[in-house]
Amino acid sequence: MRNFFYRVSGAIARFMYGRNGTDQLNAALLAAYLLVWLVQILLNRNFTVRMALEAVSGLAALVLFRTFYRNLPRRQAENAKFLSWWYPVRNRFAVVWQRHRDKEHKYFVCKNCGTVCRVPAGKGKVEITCPKCGEKIIGKS
Repeated sequence: MRNFFYRVSGAIARFMYGRNGTDQLNAALLAAYLLVWLVQILLNRNFTVRMALEAVSGLAALVLFRTFYRNLPRRQAENAKFLSWWYPVRNRFAVVWQRHRDKEHKYFVCKNCGTVCRVPAGKGKVEITCPKCGEKIIGKS
């Protein structure tokens, strides 16, 4: 029985050799497809919405196409372009979430240069000097 699974996994590995497989863009497309599918299930009674979502559900075919396609440079370029857009968005949300979770500090943004200054929370009214431009920031921590 174990030999059977080794043969199957070897056959799949040989089949996938030289193909794109899954990457970050495929994962994002699959997540979008699952979200559309969930909305489609929830709005099953509305015919026009359902038909519009049926058209968008071609994302599953796109995911399969990208997974099994053999033109690796083109798929890698698509993924790189997606990542050049996605990483700044993801990092921005990560920074905002990290600041939200930090209860020990208060964050101020310099109006002159946009530098983020961090001070301990609970110190009352504070005057901060921006380390980059020297602008004074007054706020309550």
